[in-house]
Amino acid sequence: MAPCRTLALLLPLLAACLPNALLAQSPIAGKWRTIDDETGGERSIVEIRLVDGELQGRILQIFLRPDEKPDPVCEACDGERKNQPIIGMTFLWGLKPDGKDAWAGGSILDPKNGKIYNAKANLADNGQALRLRGFIGTPLLGRTQTWQRETQ
Repeated sequence: MAPCRTLALLLPLLAACLPNALLAQSPIAGKWRTIDDETGGERSIVEIRLVDGELQGRILQIFLRPDEKPDPVCEACDGERKNQPIIGMTFLWGLKPDGKDAWAGGSILDPKNGKIYNAKANLADNGQALRLRGFIGTPLLGRTQTWQRETQ
């Protein structure tokens, strides 16, 4: 087969693989330290990774308050997450690139109340901070948390 013909056959295949390759190299992937809205203290360590073409987050560690039980479960969750351990749980899913250093179209679970919200995220501070917004319907109706990149 002539080199030009081979290249013409390979270009569509390469173009189809490019979005997944870019997503796999996503700067959002990695471990993040979440901050408690109420206390301003560290709340958990989460990991964001590529799974089946979308970014997902799972909880790796929780920093418990003195009034909280060890090995917490999602008592307020519905369905398959009901009474499941929060550590190891996928709580963020569906994020896809939405511009430079931005992701949207995802969902986020609040294990405290079992509610699922729409989610979008963007990097800040040269990739050392992640602003994640959970909202209902429109991003105007929600709240934003800023997470710090885990350095360990």
